Amino acid sequence: MKRIAVLTSGGDAPGMNAAIRAVARTSLAKEWEVFGVQHGYAGLIAGDLRALGARDVGGILQSGGTMLGSARCAEFRTEEGQLKALQELNRLGIEGLVVIGGNGTQTGAYALSQKGFPVVGIASTIDNDLSGSEITIGVDTALNIALEAVDRLKVTASSHQRAFLVEVMGRKCGYLALMTGLAGGAEAVVIPEMETSPEKIAADLRGAYDRGKPHALVVVAEGANYNAEKLAKYFKEYRERLGFELRVTALGHVQRGGAPGAFDRILATRLGAAATDALARGEHSVLMGLLKGAITATPLAEVVNEKKNLDLSLLELARVLAK
Repeated sequence: MKRIAVLTSGGDAPGMNAAIRAVARTSLAKEWEVFGVQHGYAGLIAGDLRALGARDVGGILQSGGTMLGSARCAEFRTEEGQLKALQELNRLGIEGLVVIGGNGTQTGAYALSQKGFPVVGIASTIDNDLSGSEITIGVDTALNIALEAVDRLKVTASSHQRAFLVEVMGRKCGYLALMTGLAGGAEAVVIPEMETSPEKIAADLRGAYDRGKPHALVVVAEGANYNAEKLAKYFKEYRERLGFELRVTALGHVQRGGAPGAFDRILATRLGAAATDALARGEHSVLMGLLKGAITATPLAEVVNEKKNLDLSLLELARVLAK
């Protein structure tokens, strides 16, 4: 192994740059050449790669986003697109590839590995829905950004004795919403993994006021059946009967853009170093993630075919603590 490449794909996550830096510098320490792929799989198909030296990745440890850029690439989902990518890798003499990203990204990594190319994945997504890692790069930072927003909104909610609804990201996974609600003391948490109804939420909020609380807060996952838009519409339509409306704040991409915290910087650095070590050992078609406190390699075949389950006992805990 003398020449490798690294790419980021899918949604950006705080800590991706720390992972790129670790991949680049540990590769250079092994006396390998390392190339950065611009704009994810689209750049791989186009052959848009550039050499990375130690100084090229300097000063990025504390930066959010990804210096390599990211893009959706429908072409790479096709056999033709994957073969084009392989042709470019072979043309440039690349012998191994490190892929940083979430579910869709690692599905692409698995497709390349199935064609015989050495690929190692790094678990990175704020959704925390990727099998093979208990927590992924970006989650801790995104969670703390959401929590800060909740803490600020509770101050306003208490001042005006109002009910607020906060929508967080996560696609079809309720991890961010659940943990934000648990850490933020929300009166109700709405996630895709557990069905609820507007009437149940209204009852929870009325109960909070009946218990003397000066505020009421609902945290909703964007992928829930009753997301922020639907809940706000329902409460507005039946305001007279319910007795109140919900003030809505959708955090959206604010959660992605923060500078990575210490946890994400360290996790990304450890995973980046582990990825190049795996390639050096001849180990590939694996995802580097954190399991039981240890950096662990999980076969990509398992990662892309197994669903990561949410601990729903924490939802009940959040409900009990909201009393």
